[in-house]
Amino acid sequence: MSEAFLRHDPAGDAIPLVLDSPHSGTIYPEEFDHAPARILVRQAEDTHVATLWRAAPTYGATLLEARFPRSFIDPNRGLADIDPELLADPWPHPISPTRKTLQGIGLVWRMASDGVPMYSRKLTSAEVMTRIERYWRPYHAELDAVLDARVHRFGAVWHINCHSMPAVGDARADDPGRERADFVLGDRDGSTCEPAFTQLVADTLRHLGYAVAINDPYKGVEIVRKHGRPAEHRHSLQLEIKRTLYMDEKTFEPNGGFLRLEADLARLTATVASHLRSRLGITAGTMAPPSTPSDR
Repeated sequence: MSEAFLRHDPAGDAIPLVLDSPHSGTIYPEEFDHAPARILVRQAEDTHVATLWRAAPTYGATLLEARFPRSFIDPNRGLADIDPELLADPWPHPISPTRKTLQGIGLVWRMASDGVPMYSRKLTSAEVMTRIERYWRPYHAELDAVLDARVHRFGAVWHINCHSMPAVGDARADDPGRERADFVLGDRDGSTCEPAFTQLVADTLRHLGYAVAINDPYKGVEIVRKHGRPAEHRHSLQLEIKRTLYMDEKTFEPNGGFLRLEADLARLTATVASHLRSRLGITAGTMAPPSTPSDR
């Protein structure tokens, strides 16, 4: 079993639908010597998100989930998103810090929630490189392989990048103090996913009774930017779920809405799967599940 990810393959006939949950990891490496209390560091997690989508393989999708916490190293950041203020020595490769880096939440987080420093020391470049090699690269290599396999089989792939969000924007957000919609879909202003697919997901969620926003306040970050190339028949959509729909934001415990949301996400997956099967003329028995090993 990989220490970086779990992959859940289709239970039956595969379709060109891939979901990944890069921020739901809750296995904290021993070497993660964060300074704040764990309860504060955990606020960075998309806790339970992979579990909420666990029915997806039943409908022919592949689900990939990170096992490590994003605050240790963030799969939704590029390798050049390095924070020099975090390091004890010069980084040996080119860097291109983003606005997230300046906020202390780049590839390796310098700040925890509420502006609290993540570490009581600076990290060495060697430590960061070890995290990249053990966790970031394996996760991305697996996601690359799964998406490429779907394109090879079907000529196209639709990818949903699964996240959760605080109910209200915090001080570092683009919408501080604002109550958010139940779901926020991000396709980087239409550049990473065909509009029809974004609209299908939005319409399905609205039909289920949820409020949906598109590209506000989240447009999508590194993973959809990297994989969303509609001209190459690769469609990537970021999907954010308001955490209060399914859990207590302070204790991380599931609340009374968890089962309803899980069932509704299964309905969404079923709708998307039916749409893709119809669109591509996929019928039962025409495609076998992937032949490569699966970590479960």
